[in-house]
Amino acid sequence: MTITSLLNTKQKEIWQSERDLLLQLMGNLEGWELADGERKHLLEALDQLNELFLLVIVGEFNSGKSALINALLGETYLKEGVTPTTDRIHIVKYGDRSTPEMVGEDIRILRFPADMLRQIHIVDTPGTNAVMRHHEAIVREFVPRSDMVIFVTSADRPFTQSEREFLENIREWGKKVVVVINKIDILQDEGAIEEVRQFVQNQVQHLLGFDPTLFALSAHKARTPSGEIESDLVTEFIRFQGYLEQTLSEQGIIKLKLLNPLGVASKVTAKYLQLAQERLEILSADAEIMTKVEHQLALFESDTDEEFGRHLDRMDKDLLQMRLRGEEFIDNNLRLLKIPQLLRSKEMQSAFEREVVSDTPARMDGNIHEIIDWLVERELRQWRMMAEELGRRKQTETLQDAAREAAGGFAYNRRQLLDTLGHQADEVVRSYNRTVEAERLMTAVKESIALVGLVEVGAISLGLILKAVLTTAAADATGILAAGLLGMLGLAIIPYRREQAKRELRKKMSELQGTMRKVLTDSFKRELGLAVNRLNEALAPYRRFVRSEEEQLKLTQSELHQIAKDIEAIRFEVDRD
Repeated sequence: MTITSLLNTKQKEIWQSERDLLLQLMGNLEGWELADGERKHLLEALDQLNELFLLVIVGEFNSGKSALINALLGETYLKEGVTPTTDRIHIVKYGDRSTPEMVGEDIRILRFPADMLRQIHIVDTPGTNAVMRHHEAIVREFVPRSDMVIFVTSADRPFTQSEREFLENIREWGKKVVVVINKIDILQDEGAIEEVRQFVQNQVQHLLGFDPTLFALSAHKARTPSGEIESDLVTEFIRFQGYLEQTLSEQGIIKLKLLNPLGVASKVTAKYLQLAQERLEILSADAEIMTKVEHQLALFESDTDEEFGRHLDRMDKDLLQMRLRGEEFIDNNLRLLKIPQLLRSKEMQSAFEREVVSDTPARMDGNIHEIIDWLVERELRQWRMMAEELGRRKQTETLQDAAREAAGGFAYNRRQLLDTLGHQADEVVRSYNRTVEAERLMTAVKESIALVGLVEVGAISLGLILKAVLTTAAADATGILAAGLLGMLGLAIIPYRREQAKRELRKKMSELQGTMRKVLTDSFKRELGLAVNRLNEALAPYRRFVRSEEEQLKLTQSELHQIAKDIEAIRFEVDRD
């Protein structure tokens, strides 16, 4: 017989809603590194919806759990003793006595012809305490399957620390708990019994947050060998039996049965809601770091661009000084009396290069080297800053990540990306060769300059002056002297040609300055863009991870909140039915 055969139409609707909810919860958590135990508990809760009521008896060893079950069934079906007699989960079902059936390594099914077992299964569990950790682990794994828990503590050692911890675990699963203080026959009088009762009640109330259903009895003395209940203990044991009969009536069983999977679902939902919130907080802090790093990148780009302008201004100043020297050279040499020297072009060319061009090419080359070294250093500094920020982020989260699943997908993926990005930044910093990088950039800039014919600043030479002087017959000294016009033409033409030469010089220098600025700016912009792209590409995988995980977590969080509401709505329907 299954529980569904006992359900009315309304209860069947609730039963189906719970199945759908459990399946939805497992589906929502499919992408998470759902712990094997929690997946198992959800699957078991799903299976338990088809099974009979499961009454689980738990407590420390030698607290009298087996004796209590025997007293309830009215016959000594289970072995009793002062040493641990149960090392496996025993599921007691209705049926003729037969050889125990093994279900897995730690579960054994026993069958007895007791009427109480027709609609419920009773589970006898191994004793739990600090010594028998394996037994306790077995019981902890089984508790989520229970529909109701009877927690047995012994009057000679009531509510020990291990019992307190174990009951707290039961509470987390939202189970209905009944507390039994067993072996009260060892106490001297009613005063001692009341003292123990009050102590256990206060402790359980403090732990669970409400007054527990509590019974103080002696399971061993509740029956005589003939099966008759001894008169001195009849009242409390009968009260306990009466409570169970009322609670485990058909409708009572159905109600507890329907509440059981809701407790399991509620615990799992609450855990992953908390985990989702914790991860969102981690990602929020990560996003802040990403924003900070991106802001630093933006500042790096804008500040570098601004600083580059100041470097160009120094180059403009050098070209201006050359132009002024050139105008002075023209004023000093483009005179009537120096026409013969002007015609000796090689000599005048050397003078022009010495006095006008001077060290301008070297200064320009030095400025270009300085710009390149500065740009290389700025990029390296940015890699260092990024490595430091990510390094601090990894250290901040080390303990938090270690506290979670060591191989959990979220923690693993996040740590791997942080490690990869941090390692990449560290590797760039470690292997960054300023000299090699500077030479690479210098070669690129020089190639750009060569493409526009600016290899030699001295290309602006005496040729433009000679062109100004010699493009007219009036500049031919022989023709001028032969015509006898030296005085008149010299005074009129030479000043005009001198100004024309200076205008030509200004024009050429302006073109040189503009072209040089454009070539250097284009080269600089290209290299700055490459540097920013390298940094952004290094950040991109982690940036995508943070954004996609945050989006997915918010969706999952919303779905889990809805499931939590659905759980409460179904619980309300169960309580109302």
